[in-house]
Amino acid sequence: MEFEVNGAPRAVDVDDDPAAVEVVRDRLGLTGTKLVCAGGVCGACTIQVDGEPRVSCLTPAVVLAGRRVTTVEGLAGHPVTRAFAGEDALQCGYCTPGFVVEAAAFFDRWRAGHGRTRPGREEIAEALSGHLCRCGAYERIFSAVAAACAGDYTAPTDGEPVPRTEAPEKIDGSARYTTDLRPEGLLEGVIIRSPHAHAHVRSLEAGDLPLVPLLPPDGVVRYVGQPVAAVAAPDRAAARAAAARVAVDYEVLPAALDVGQARTGEGPLVYEDKAARKRAPGAGETPQLVPARWRGNLRGPSAMSKRPATAVRRITEARARNPERVVEGEFTTAAQTHTPLEPHACLAHWIDGTLHLEVSTQSVKHTAELAAERFGVPADRVVARAVHVGGGFGCKMGLTSDVVAAVELARLHDAPVRVVLDRDEELTDGGYRPGTRIRLAMVADAAGDLSALAIDADSDGGVSVGGTVAALARFMYGKAPRRLRDFDTVTHRPPGAPFRGPGGPTMCWALEQAVDEMAHRLGQDPIALRRRWDGNHKRHALYDWAAALPVWSATRGGTGRFRRGVGVAAANWLYLLDPVTEVELTVEDGVVVARCAVQDMGTGSRTVLRRAVAEGLGLPEERVRADVGRSDAAHGPTSGGSRTTPSLVPAAADAAARLRDALGGGDLAAKLGMADGVRVTGRRPRDHRGFAVPFTLGGVAIGRGFTGSVQVAEVEVDTRLGRIRPLRVWSGISAGRIHQDRLARSQCEGAVVQGIGYALYEERRTDPATGRVLTENLEDYRIPGIGDTPEITVHFHQEGFEHVPGGGVGLGEIATLPTAACLANAVHDATGWRPYDMPIRPDRLLEGLGT
Repeated sequence: MEFEVNGAPRAVDVDDDPAAVEVVRDRLGLTGTKLVCAGGVCGACTIQVDGEPRVSCLTPAVVLAGRRVTTVEGLAGHPVTRAFAGEDALQCGYCTPGFVVEAAAFFDRWRAGHGRTRPGREEIAEALSGHLCRCGAYERIFSAVAAACAGDYTAPTDGEPVPRTEAPEKIDGSARYTTDLRPEGLLEGVIIRSPHAHAHVRSLEAGDLPLVPLLPPDGVVRYVGQPVAAVAAPDRAAARAAAARVAVDYEVLPAALDVGQARTGEGPLVYEDKAARKRAPGAGETPQLVPARWRGNLRGPSAMSKRPATAVRRITEARARNPERVVEGEFTTAAQTHTPLEPHACLAHWIDGTLHLEVSTQSVKHTAELAAERFGVPADRVVARAVHVGGGFGCKMGLTSDVVAAVELARLHDAPVRVVLDRDEELTDGGYRPGTRIRLAMVADAAGDLSALAIDADSDGGVSVGGTVAALARFMYGKAPRRLRDFDTVTHRPPGAPFRGPGGPTMCWALEQAVDEMAHRLGQDPIALRRRWDGNHKRHALYDWAAALPVWSATRGGTGRFRRGVGVAAANWLYLLDPVTEVELTVEDGVVVARCAVQDMGTGSRTVLRRAVAEGLGLPEERVRADVGRSDAAHGPTSGGSRTTPSLVPAAADAAARLRDALGGGDLAAKLGMADGVRVTGRRPRDHRGFAVPFTLGGVAIGRGFTGSVQVAEVEVDTRLGRIRPLRVWSGISAGRIHQDRLARSQCEGAVVQGIGYALYEERRTDPATGRVLTENLEDYRIPGIGDTPEITVHFHQEGFEHVPGGGVGLGEIATLPTAACLANAVHDATGWRPYDMPIRPDRLLEGLGT
């Protein structure tokens, strides 16, 4: 078949009837076109055919014959590409090429019909409605498309710095993710998964087919989709055919799939003994940190209480004497799936006894350490690389099944092997925020102060444990007595995983609605009550900012079909860091190269490192290069727990000071040309007042002070159709000094978008009879699109962390914690109905309103 690609004639064999995406990516090597959903839902694979955008995953390759095809690689220098870089309209970058290709077509149409007028949000949202960004960079995408159409980026901007260091590579499709790598002799690995929720594997029969078992030591599978074995072949089709030839003999066992029954401790045991329980995966970052007893399939309580007997007594007495000052309720949240657009992926190759990993991970250093331990090789014989990572949000930490399968297959075949999860595998076994049931009781005293609080939280994370929801309420709203108990309800369903602020948005969903209800009971302003209860001075500044917003005092509500409401919610989060982070600086060819075993999954760590070094040395940015994503570099932090920036920046500053001394100070730019080979290593200094606890947990230190957030949201509720439309969100963040303003705002905006998804759309569902995940594609598992995005305003309060070197801490998690509760309170403000169950589906809203 002959056709034109990016202005050049091409010819390919399509006798096997491939999809266009396969031809573009695998046969032409144009990997800017990404395969994500394989169902035409996400838009990441968009190409232009004769100038019209098409999703290449659903387009047969034969359709391209004789046509003119444009991929993102053919749009270099287009005003849209320059605008995306200049406006920072991306984070991880995995979805970006698809957006750029679609936006370029819209640009051409718009300029033809409207000239240089600036399109509105509605026109842009409609044009890009077939695209998804899990990072939630929509606010910047709006800005980029509007600016390009208005002519702001018509002239070339070569040489001008862009907000994000690697933006040009991600926008033009040249950035190579794990899924894009194709070394000579590559084999594709496929994981064979259990079709049963609970079974003992008697045998695996593959004949002469090389096979790698992936079963746990007891040979028992505990959920549908659990890895059983893996095979490899020269391409995915052949690997799938090989997998189909493997005969697995299952002894099917009774399964615990009823959450209600599991909460009573009854039903078939998921873990039959202590040894099995110790192997239970963790849904939080510290899965079994707090000891808890097991009773059948119920683990808990694990408690972080404060004078619990007093709290229970006060609640009991208030129920009898002052019920008007008691707020009680049962809140539920659905499971929220991570589904980063780049799925879990690993390419492994053994070369002369050294294990090389190309892996999509949030923890390149830790992954290499775990691999060395798991596969019995010295730590210096494992090198992991994660140059570009297409999102993670908590699910890509540690030695995941894709890594184990790829490594074992590579050893078996003595060849490079790549394992990439399909979207249904990602949505089944890639991780999710556990669902919960939260029972809450809150009492105010006669003066209107918080008198007592009790929260029992049941986390439903399948076979995983370690839910931490109630415990987080210990740190909000003063020192009133409180009983806080967490339970894990264990069932034969896939495991949860840490998700952006594990337990935090869930806890806020209940606590912040209860505080809002108490304000109404007491006849007080919801912001004023929070400010009075909250002793945190940094959040006081945010409450004052929120109260001064014109929308807070504006008229809202109404009685017609469309009603507007405004809500508020607050949150705090721990300040975490990696205290042994290092940054190595080497002068090479007149440029300072900064190396650290940190990864950039769209959070901007590459840019933060580069600019911290440039600032510390007083050099222009182009004289510094950041080399990240290699485990054999100086020790770097995991991208989780909002600890990357407060670990990286102080270490970079220390390294810069050491290099300045090594070069004798003065005009460093003039000295670099004669300083080749000079090398120093900087280390993260201790905080000025030390840390909150004198020890680390899994390499993580807990710093002094909490970050804070206060959010205000305005929504419109359609009382006839039950639809909720967020109109505007104001997000106030207190995390100290903001090191990179544009990137930090993007993180906070994306956090709001994910919170909107949690509140309104996202609901992981499983078959109650079989345990199979039903929401296994991006059509059935709904994440927010650009049209769901409200106008988002971010406000930073930059005081309060002066004891931290660099003055600032992480904000990726705190920025998403209050969003769902904030929207719920806005819905209540609009309608008078309190949404206890999340997501706030139209059927629930209509039932609540009695319509």
